[in-house]
Amino acid sequence: MTPADIAAIRIDFATVAPQADAFAARFYERLFTIDPSLRPLFPGDLTPQRKKLVQALAMVVAGLDRLETMIDTIAELGRRHGGYGVEARHYASVGEAILATLEERVEGFGDRNRAAWGRAYATLADVMISAAATETVAA
Repeated sequence: MTPADIAAIRIDFATVAPQADAFAARFYERLFTIDPSLRPLFPGDLTPQRKKLVQALAMVVAGLDRLETMIDTIAELGRRHGGYGVEARHYASVGEAILATLEERVEGFGDRNRAAWGRAYATLADVMISAAATETVAA
């Protein structure tokens, strides 16, 4: 990721942060539309989950220029998600839902923003998928 990618992501996130709960609610609406099989993996009341999503995004966005310091935390998140029943194939749906929600909520969200967020998400998803797979093999 380039410094320009990181700057674009941070600007976009600053746009959605004041509407964090609405952003997260819309993200889950989109996610469950894209892949309805994911709905049973979540509790009926998504309020706590929406907060967790926004907190995780904030942590990652703040640390984009030092991702190596967060690898262990991201890997642990992947292992936990694997324990909840999240499979590698689900990460594509999550990425699609994040990008679609950003495109809807961030004015001027274009190809460059989409590419920057896509690269960031792919990096994180790869770490989480690998960690969950390692945990499964170890178990």
